Amino acid sequence: MLDTVSPTIPPLSLARQAEDPEGFAQDFGASFQRFGFGVIKDHGIDQALIDRGWALTRAFFDLPTGAKAKYQLPGKAGARGYTPFGIETAKGATENDLKEFWHVGRELPAGHRFESVMPPNIWPDEVPGLKETFLALYAEFDRVGAKLLSAIARYLGLAPDWFVEPVRDGNSVMRLLHYPPVSPDAPGVRAGAHEDINLITLLLGAEEAGLQLLDRDGRWLAVSPPEGALVVNVGDMLQRLTNHVLPSTTHRVVNPPPERRGTARYSMPFFLHPAPDFVIETLPGCITSDNPNRYPEPISSQEYLNQRLRTLGLLKDDGVAG
Repeated sequence: MLDTVSPTIPPLSLARQAEDPEGFAQDFGASFQRFGFGVIKDHGIDQALIDRGWALTRAFFDLPTGAKAKYQLPGKAGARGYTPFGIETAKGATENDLKEFWHVGRELPAGHRFESVMPPNIWPDEVPGLKETFLALYAEFDRVGAKLLSAIARYLGLAPDWFVEPVRDGNSVMRLLHYPPVSPDAPGVRAGAHEDINLITLLLGAEEAGLQLLDRDGRWLAVSPPEGALVVNVGDMLQRLTNHVLPSTTHRVVNPPPERRGTARYSMPFFLHPAPDFVIETLPGCITSDNPNRYPEPISSQEYLNQRLRTLGLLKDDGVAG
């Protein structure tokens, strides 16, 4: 088990889950309960596939502004395609984040019951191979995410397959993220302090310094994973489902030292969501006399998502996407 006063997040090997599922679940769940974060190595995503993904990510963001802008979809709240630099604002922040990004969602067959809330992907003509590579990466994130959710279910005393149905056809989104170089005197934050909306987030690309979490003592703790490892964190939906037993920890991305601000930062978070019609209702096992139910009113994941998109400035109060 973890030392509850440890200032670092210990890396855990996903390969261990096959031989010791209970032990892995206890250590991973304890990391989530202590930090709201975990670091996962030996995740099994092919490094050659990841390398292709990084190359294509850079190729897309290197395109001229006008070429990228034609993939910005009005009325979709940034759910697919391109979102330009400076659009998204962290909850409670007064300045836009210093980033641009591209979203890939789940591919659904024609006539699927979720097609009204999960729009089809679009793909840039200028970057050959991007579709094939990122659909393959999406599937790998789905696979690893299912393993991690199984561990969390065990940790919470649920059946190991408890999350299988809730995330079937889930509204998960993969984000290709680019923080452009900034001037030496730029503001100190590339992405403002925030919590994620979804169940869990799986992140590749956190080796570049800058990701920090807000620890219990009020200090910012740098998240520094081994090369190639995944950083995984609790989202607000899982926090709500577990009545804050697993905390959705505030985190941010800060600028590097002035001498490194001329270097771009790229990352690849996968926001793992349940299906749009999944009802987020507090797990009975997470309600105690010391931890009474904070959320007596259930809410669908789609309704919750829409509420949060409004706070990010991606959805207007009248329900129209920005």
